Amino acid sequence: METERFEVRRQIAASPERIFAVLCDPHGHVTIDSSGMLQSAQGDPVTGIDDEFVVHMDRESLNDFPLGKYDVTVVITGFVPNTEIEWTITVKDWPPLGHRYGYRLEASEGGTLVTSYYDWSAIGDEYREGVFPVIPEAGLRATLGILARTVERQR
Repeated sequence: METERFEVRRQIAASPERIFAVLCDPHGHVTIDSSGMLQSAQGDPVTGIDDEFVVHMDRESLNDFPLGKYDVTVVITGFVPNTEIEWTITVKDWPPLGHRYGYRLEASEGGTLVTSYYDWSAIGDEYREGVFPVIPEAGLRATLGILARTVERQR
């Protein structure tokens, strides 16, 4: 596959602060997940680079690899309050995966322009055959839709 990054955008009728609060909350990640893999989370809201939290996963939701239930540690790799958050994941006893997810928020008239991205350009060679991308571009779009529904009803 030539593309090693997806990036999608959506206008959301909520402030960057409200959206960023959801993205910093481990439970917010579970709430807005469109894949069905994120089952629950443990940890406090993140406040900066190198903060971590745990997400309990169920890969059977994708029905692609028989991984069953497992935990990942989300490690924040980029953090600008109310503007950008980026992370990678680690899994105990697995080599580093090297993919990154993130959001950029731009205040706009009527709310926030939200960009969601998924970048797997730095994955190891052992993952290059048939594993990535884990989430399709449509999954990012669906997650933005759930994010919009979540923050827009909090008014």
